[in-house]
Amino acid sequence: MPVAIQAGLWGLLSGSALLIGALIGWFVKLSQRTVAAVMAFGAGVLISALSFELMDEAWDKGGYLPVAGGFLGGAAVYTGCNWLLAAWGARHRKRSARPVRDDDRKQNPENGGALALGALLDGIPESIVIGVSLLRGGGVGLVAVIAVFLSNLPEGLSSAAGMKSEGKTAGFVFALWTGIAISAGLASLFGYVAFDGLDPAWIASVQAIAAGAILAMIVDTMVPEAFEGTHDFAGLIAVAGFLAAFALSKMEG
Repeated sequence: MPVAIQAGLWGLLSGSALLIGALIGWFVKLSQRTVAAVMAFGAGVLISALSFELMDEAWDKGGYLPVAGGFLGGAAVYTGCNWLLAAWGARHRKRSARPVRDDDRKQNPENGGALALGALLDGIPESIVIGVSLLRGGGVGLVAVIAVFLSNLPEGLSSAAGMKSEGKTAGFVFALWTGIAISAGLASLFGYVAFDGLDPAWIASVQAIAAGAILAMIVDTMVPEAFEGTHDFAGLIAVAGFLAAFALSKMEG
């Protein structure tokens, strides 16, 4: 199978967590604490992945300037886009607390589109990373795939529950998340095809941009939900996620 197709399929697998989460959120009532615990664990996994799978490798390929510029640039672009989406009603897209969702609905009664764009914004840098990881040879970065999957699952879950309460139909919700999952696969394919053959310094910059965007996303959208639901245990759960990903990355090496 061509490596580009493999990249797309791995991205589709990680993006499918959005649809799986949406199915759970639509048919099963989970406590906010459970969703938040998954979010905290996923945040820890993502932080580990961007530290050891992205930044460390980017440093080896490109040195300080490409990495620092890309890291800050990725965070700045994500923050600007997230600020615009927040004004449109996607500020709390990863949160499962009902009062927060009600506040969002007062700001924008039809915030389903904003939530979808927010999920797309969160997922694009993660998915591109999966495709870029295949450029090294030797297979996909398994830690990156697991990290993205775990971050997508609670987002699909809480957002689908919110859309259900807003009166959206099941067909609309599942078609929406299926489309975003497919977009994740396409972004991974793009990440492989677009950067294949480029100078290592350019690839290092791309990895750093993605890492900066992911870290900004974690702090802006995942950490608030994790702490809101688990309070004093959020840090411990995140550390467990970080340690699990760290151990997996060392086993891969």
